[in-house]
Amino acid sequence: MTRPGQGPPGPKPSGRKYSGMAPEQRVRQRRAAILDSALEQFATYGYAAASIKQICRGAGVTERYFYESFPNREVCLAALYDTLAEGMRAATAAALAGSGPDLDTLTMAGLTAFIRYLTDDPRRARVVLVEVVGVSPDMEQRRHRVLREFVDTVMLTWAAEDTGPLTRGERLTATALVGGVNHLLVDWLMDGRRDDPADLVTVCVNLFAAARTHWETTVAAPPHPTSTISR
Repeated sequence: MTRPGQGPPGPKPSGRKYSGMAPEQRVRQRRAAILDSALEQFATYGYAAASIKQICRGAGVTERYFYESFPNREVCLAALYDTLAEGMRAATAAALAGSGPDLDTLTMAGLTAFIRYLTDDPRRARVVLVEVVGVSPDMEQRRHRVLREFVDTVMLTWAAEDTGPLTRGERLTATALVGGVNHLLVDWLMDGRRDDPADLVTVCVNLFAAARTHWETTVAAPPHPTSTISR
């Protein structure tokens, strides 16, 4: 029985289905729709300008359902970024797993998958490369973590062909290469996407190959004699 001043009792956690779906399925469905809409709104209008109301309108839900999944707009952006980062990781890992064993083939496959994941849907590139930048210290940590994960992937790929442990210098080189790929894609996006993504892949593959050639030459070269600098 309802007491005065109280509303009707809330739904019991009985797993009752609505439209053939359990409540938790409906929550997941609404969350996915909100993230799909957030991708469109953030990529089209920018994170700073896109409102929760716009996101909800695009998802076909009311704002109460937004707050069912996300406490605020930044947490929604973070969840979207995590989803896109996982997509990049999965695409790259699948390409590497399905590629030939030699380093050149692996490099081509991994870079093609990574670049295509972002360029096939420029909204992804906009969110991953532009809209998350400088939002907050937490988002910067997220970005840094993702970039370091791709550096780790490069190092693991290189290590498969090396007989000895990789050096700190090689890790710094891998970090510079990953950052270079990232900025090349930023430039492609901000310059109106004029270049063919295949050309971006070619440039990146050449950079990776040049870096490895440098390290292989350095290892093979005899040590330089110690020179004396006269004062």
